[in-house]
Amino acid sequence: MTHDGDSTLDDDPAVAADALEPPPRRRRKGIYILPNLFTVAALFGGFYAVVMAMNGRFEQAAWGVFGAMVLDSLDGRVARLTNTQSTFGEQMDSLSDMVSFGAAPALIAYEWSLKGLGKAGWIAAFVYCACAALRLARFNTNVNVVDKRFFQGLPSPAAAALVMGFIWLMDNEGFAPRAEGPWLGWLTFAFTLYAGLTMVTNVPFYSFKDLSLKRSVPFVVIVLIALGIAVINLHVPGALFGLFMLYGLSGYAMYVRRRVKGKPVSVIAISTDEPDEQGLHR
Repeated sequence: MTHDGDSTLDDDPAVAADALEPPPRRRRKGIYILPNLFTVAALFGGFYAVVMAMNGRFEQAAWGVFGAMVLDSLDGRVARLTNTQSTFGEQMDSLSDMVSFGAAPALIAYEWSLKGLGKAGWIAAFVYCACAALRLARFNTNVNVVDKRFFQGLPSPAAAALVMGFIWLMDNEGFAPRAEGPWLGWLTFAFTLYAGLTMVTNVPFYSFKDLSLKRSVPFVVIVLIALGIAVINLHVPGALFGLFMLYGLSGYAMYVRRRVKGKPVSVIAISTDEPDEQGLHR
């Protein structure tokens, strides 16, 4: 004879049934295909540019890098619009940027004219490539403490556009490094070092992230956009190089202007993750 006080949980049929059921299967983590499709396409643009440069087709190489820029600007927006952001996507985007805007422009510049300078040429290409890696690493670590309206240093796509725009313009105008002599190589050397070192400065560059495409604008703005597109089509290499050259100088102009007015020039709020680097953010 069994008393109520002597009963155990095993006597409960519901509990016993639950114990016999297998544990629920954990859902396998997947990868969002849509934003990563844009990222892989941008990576292909950088790889395509290097292959074209190895075959002496520098105009196609420029198209590859500029195409990677367009695709790189879309993958993050697509991820936010479709709510498919992921840590994997962020890391994939950084690796793609390193190839398309770090390694590719450095190798193309070297293949274009830097190799004619000997050791100085490949050192300039390496400095650019290393600065792109440092800039991307700093961006990833400071993403939560930087004023969203500005970039800390020249963004890597703009640096790549500066180098590739110069090469495209010179190639389009018929300047061949072997025929022109060392001056073209040294000019490429200067542009490559300028773009690379500007990426790792603390100079603020406007990010355009506070511009809203949902806001209404006056009719004249649409007219000016149409005129701008027409002007770019008159001479695409020259127009693109001119635009990115102006942007590449705008940060220094903003830096000097803020210094003169006594305003802070740093885009860093507070860095608590890396206290040893506080002196670098002034």
